[in-house]
Amino acid sequence: MTDPLYRTILLFDIEQFGSRDDVEQAFLRRLLYEVVDATLLAADIDESARLRADRGDSVMELIDVQASVPALVKTLLTEVPALLHSKNRLIASSAQMRLRMVLSSGYVAIDELDGWVGSDLNHAVRLLNSDPLRDALKQRDDHSVLCVSDGIYTGVVRHGPLGVRPDDFRRVTVETKEGPTVAWLHGVPEASTSRNATADSAPFPGPVTSGPTTTSVQGDQYGVSGGTVHGDQRFDFTRRDRDGHR
Repeated sequence: MTDPLYRTILLFDIEQFGSRDDVEQAFLRRLLYEVVDATLLAADIDESARLRADRGDSVMELIDVQASVPALVKTLLTEVPALLHSKNRLIASSAQMRLRMVLSSGYVAIDELDGWVGSDLNHAVRLLNSDPLRDALKQRDDHSVLCVSDGIYTGVVRHGPLGVRPDDFRRVTVETKEGPTVAWLHGVPEASTSRNATADSAPFPGPVTSGPTTTSVQGDQYGVSGGTVHGDQRFDFTRRDRDGHR
């Protein structure tokens, strides 16, 4: 296993993917790739600074920490909705795509099976699959919703970088298998609650760490429609880091 390296973690997941037929799923997967690639290009993130894992109905990106997180947050809030609007308006409502997005950060290693391993990655996946994020997308007319980890909020969002308004984010406590964790939802009314989240009035909580459980995206990992992380993919996390960068 490689040494864990610190990366920005970005996750995208298609709403109600499993309810679509095979033709629609294949179309949505192509559309997802187009949106993700265009978004990261708009955030000035080069392909050499990204690693991708395909989970069928979702995409996981590990991004070099040299890439600007404030620029990425702004792009996720502006570029993704614009892209989805321009694409969805041209297709039937039954084939339109809506996305849940999570932006987090932490240490991730590559195991001997080319799987991605780390409790920080596990934490991000928990947020992606949480009821608060699912409910937030159901309750809005927009085609996407963004959730950021407590670390991203306290380190970046709350300082109000250009194009990002901290007041547009709401603090929620998400119940996970490892225990409660804090996250921040964009565009959710302060009074909103969900099955496993509660609104919290504390302005800037300290970082919440996740438990020891790890998530591994294995080689040849199949998603709902058969998307895979091929076992012959080799991700070199050390190229930049041997220069002393973490």
